[in-house]
Amino acid sequence: MVKIGVMALQGAVMEHIRSLEECGVEAVLVKTKSDLQNIDGLIFPGGESTTMRKLIDRFDLLIPLKQFAESGKPMFGTCAGLILLARNIQDQDSQHIGVLEATVERNSFGRQVNSFETILEIQGVAADFPAVFIRAPHIVEVGKSVEILATHENRIVMARQDNILGCSFHPELTNDHRITAYFIQMVQESLAKQVNL
Repeated sequence: MVKIGVMALQGAVMEHIRSLEECGVEAVLVKTKSDLQNIDGLIFPGGESTTMRKLIDRFDLLIPLKQFAESGKPMFGTCAGLILLARNIQDQDSQHIGVLEATVERNSFGRQVNSFETILEIQGVAADFPAVFIRAPHIVEVGKSVEILATHENRIVMARQDNILGCSFHPELTNDHRITAYFIQMVQESLAKQVNL
C-alpha cells in the first residue's frame, strides 16, 4: 500500500491525514528524519511557515527534506507548505526547503478576516474545486519547468514541477478529496518509475 506522510510539526495535520485515509492510502505522521525513510510522498500542511521552519531546524530536518525531494519522491505543500517549498519568497532573503522553482508572496490575499472560499478550475484535477483561502500566499512567478494548474484573479494559486506540487489554499479543509487523489496519483507514478528503473 502507498504510504504518504504528513509533516506533523504544526498546522492542519489531522485534516490531511483524514483526506488521505478517505482516499484509501496509509497516512503517516512525520516528525523525525527516520520517519522520512518509510514513506513514498510527503505533504506539508497549512499553518505558520515561520514556526514550521523553526521546528524543521530544531529537529535537523532541512537537509533530509531536500534529499527527499531530490530523490524524486513527491512533495505537496498547501498554503504555508507552499512557502516552505518555494525557491524564493518575496521580501525575504532566504528560502526554506527551496525545491519549487517559484517566487511566492506571503499573505497576498489579506489577513485572517479576509479569508474566503471560491470555486477554482484546476487543470487535470477539477473544473469546480471549492478552494478555501486563509492568509494565503500566491505564486508571483514560476520557472520554465513549472506547470501552472490554477489561477484566481490573475494570480497563480496552484502549480506543479515534476514531483513537487504546491497550492495557495487549503484543500484539506473541505470534504473534496480530488486534489489529495491527484497527489496520490503523483506518488503512484513515482513508485512505478522506480520499479521500472
